[in-house]
Amino acid sequence: MKSLFRSLAITAVATWPALAGAWTLEAETSTVTFGSIKNDYVGEAHSFGDISGHVSEIGEVLLELGLASVNTNIDIRSERMIANVFGDAAKASLNATVDPSALDDLAPGESMVIDVEATLDLLGVETPFDLSLFVLRLSSDRVLASTNAPVFLSTEDLKIDAGIDVLQELASLDSITRVTPLTARLIFTR
Repeated sequence: MKSLFRSLAITAVATWPALAGAWTLEAETSTVTFGSIKNDYVGEAHSFGDISGHVSEIGEVLLELGLASVNTNIDIRSERMIANVFGDAAKASLNATVDPSALDDLAPGESMVIDVEATLDLLGVETPFDLSLFVLRLSSDRVLASTNAPVFLSTEDLKIDAGIDVLQELASLDSITRVTPLTARLIFTR
C-alpha cells in the first residue's frame, strides 16, 4: 500500500519540467493517500505525514515516503502497520524519468493530463506501474500534479501479503482487501 502512494507521488513530481532549475515538493501542502477495505464493507483512508521529493533539471524524479509516518486514523493500527508491514524500513521511494521539455509551453492557469511510468521501491521490492497525472501550472514557480484516477496496487506484487495477514489476525478481521487504491496531490516549487 505504501509503495503505491510513493509511486504516485514520484510520478506526479516527474511530470513537471524544470525549465529554470529543479522542482522541490511542498510537503505541507502535498498528500499521498491509500485505501483499504476490511470485512468486505468498511472502507478506510490512510496517509503519510513525511513526504519529500524533487524533480531534477533533466527530469529525474525522486519521491520518498517516511514509512513510520503512516496515519491510519487509529493509533494502534498505525503502530501495527509500521511493525508488521513495514518492519524496520525507514522509507519507500518512487523513481521516474520525464521529458522536462514536455510542458514547456504550459502557462499559469493551464493544465494537461500526462501518462508516466514509475517504479516504487518498498522494502527492497521494485514494482513498476503506470499512472495518469493531471498537471496544473499554478504560477511561474509553482505546479500541482495529482493522480487523474486512482492507481491500484496489489499487496502480492508489493510482497506485503504476510504483513497484511498479521494485521488481519491481530484485528480479528474476516478480510482485508489485497488491492489498494492510491491517490496523490503534489505541489512543487522551484
